[in-house]
Order: sequence, then structure tokens, then C-alpha cells
Amino acid sequence: MESTEQQATTSGFALVLTERAVEEVHKFMAAEQVPAETAGLRVSVLPGGCSGFKYSLNIEERSLEDDMVMTVNGIRVFVDGFSMQYLNGVTVDYVTSMQGSGFTFHNPNSTGGCGCGTSFTV
Repeated sequence: MESTEQQATTSGFALVLTERAVEEVHKFMAAEQVPAETAGLRVSVLPGGCSGFKYSLNIEERSLEDDMVMTVNGIRVFVDGFSMQYLNGVTVDYVTSMQGSGFTFHNPNSTGGCGCGTSFTV
């Protein structure tokens, strides 16, 4: 089954959420019972992980003052200034396999990664 991608582009910045990722984010937002008019998905990059940087996804009640805010298929997406430089062109997907299920990231900007799938090098 192929998944449909939903992309948000703002000021030359593009982030893609597949249809499966959007479905799962909606489930998490419902479970968190966050206010629909202000809540969103924070997609960020943090120092650390096996390869130098790691991805982070969080449901948050509101954006921060310096966030870039985009809407992808009805989901507000928050990205901070530090993370923007590493997330341009990234595709976030949700996969289910025999090893488990979870969010995955395809980053055309990374130069390497490790087996965990959430850590990368630029």
C-alpha cells in the first residue's frame, strides 16, 4: 500500500508527512486531549544520538514565539530555528513491521546515520 505524502512549504522550507504519519499524529493528539485550535506537532533536531544529531517529535499545546508554524493536512507543525537547517526536505513516515512500529525520517541532507533510524550526521 503506497502512502500519500502531504507537504508544507514555507519560505523555501519543505517538510513532508506521509498519510500514515498524519493518521498517527491525529491519534496522538486525540489521546493527549490538546486544544485543536493551538496544538500541533513539534518536529525538531537535538544534539546527541549515536551519529551526532537525533530527531524528536512531540505533541505540544501551542507554538513558541520563534517557531515556524506550517499546516500539513490539518496538522499544525512547529519547527524551531535551529532545527530548520537540518529538516528542510525531510519526509516523516510511520511504518509497521515485524520489528515494531514507529515514525521514520528520510533526510536528504544527512551524510550518515546508524541502525536506530533516529540518529544522523550532516
